[in-house]
Amino acid sequence: MSEDEPRGSHEGERLGPVPPVPAVATEDTGPLRRLLGLTTIDIGPLRRHRDYRLLFAGQACSFFGAMLTYVAIPYQVYQLTGSSLAVGLLSLAELVPLLFTAFIGGALADAVDRRRMLQFAEVALAGATVILLANSLLDEPKVWVLFVVAPLGAALDGFQRPALDSMVPRLVSRDELTAASALDSLRGEFGMIAGPAVGGVLIATIGLPATYGIDIATYGASVFALAVMRAVPPPPDAVPPSVRSIAEGMKYAWSRQELLGSYGVDMVAMFFGMPMALFPAIATQYGGAEVLGLLYAAPSVGALVASLTSGWAARVHRHGMAIIWAAGSWGLAIAVFGLVTNLIVALFFLALAGAADMISGIFRGTLWNQTIPDRLRGRLAGIEQVSYSSGPLLGNLESGIAAALFGVRASVVSGGVLCVAGVGIFALLLPAFRHYDAREAPAKNPP
Repeated sequence: MSEDEPRGSHEGERLGPVPPVPAVATEDTGPLRRLLGLTTIDIGPLRRHRDYRLLFAGQACSFFGAMLTYVAIPYQVYQLTGSSLAVGLLSLAELVPLLFTAFIGGALADAVDRRRMLQFAEVALAGATVILLANSLLDEPKVWVLFVVAPLGAALDGFQRPALDSMVPRLVSRDELTAASALDSLRGEFGMIAGPAVGGVLIATIGLPATYGIDIATYGASVFALAVMRAVPPPPDAVPPSVRSIAEGMKYAWSRQELLGSYGVDMVAMFFGMPMALFPAIATQYGGAEVLGLLYAAPSVGALVASLTSGWAARVHRHGMAIIWAAGSWGLAIAVFGLVTNLIVALFFLALAGAADMISGIFRGTLWNQTIPDRLRGRLAGIEQVSYSSGPLLGNLESGIAAALFGVRASVVSGGVLCVAGVGIFALLLPAFRHYDAREAPAKNPP
């Protein structure tokens, strides 16, 4: 069997290989290996599929670099303006173009070679960072350049992400999609933890221009990896991108309770249970600015641990219920975080919330990739991007308004409680989402 041959027919619904037990093994070897398989991440897709390895490595590099710039742009805006409001307006400016291009990028991803589309986006993102580098070298860098390039980068991300998300099901077999989802999540969490941490050090030591330069170099690694991959052409029944094709994708999403539930639960969880805008105020209750970084890092640490111990996820087939329980656990952990007064306990519950969010993300990705037809994957990935991009920003806005009206602690606790209630309502209103079983999905929704 070649390394890229689908393994579903050989291994049933099991994800990843289970090494054969030697004939001389002791009685405890089998259970031990099974335990390790359940408590460690499955790297089988990386071992078996060359193109997935290349995509994974290239995106790990470019996303790490993007996180350097993610820190550098708001830092530079604040450095030039001295205004936190200006930094907040920068985030708002990024949302609008992203929402627009996500739908266009989704339609294009279903009509063109997804690998080339991703490669074009990476080159364009590198070009945008070149502009940031040039601006940072000026004697008086221009703030307006940052407010042009940051939304441009967000627009390119909206263009890029549907192609990236819809490529993965073409690179691994169906029964490896849960493992691939966990690996992709691990890659993202590594970038979100290491990138900002390294970015802060780089800005302080070698300066903004060099930091932007390192980001540009990481895009070079990604473009090279994509160049040596095989093509990922559109499916035979692809339709040209148009308003009608975008509407077709939205109509399909509306017809599937499982998809509506996965989108809705995530948006509810992020809208009501996203307290990050309150972290600066919360940090003052625990000792000041030195605590702020810990608050931001804790959810990502929890998510990273959940990714690294996700081998058990392959045994779960009721993905709808898994998403419901995970999103509800996020809300519950956030509510407790708002109630406690000890820093260590607060960080623990933030990490627990991050782990729950990661588990929800793994099963959402698996549900989408296993059941959405290939000809619609790009458009549905665009809709999915809108759901997870708008939720956190709107959630930060909601938590800020609630804190202004009722206080910081009340905002956090009530948000967590409303998250749990909202998830429960979606579970009750969408029985097909609640009862979704991956073992029955192939017959109902062939990819």
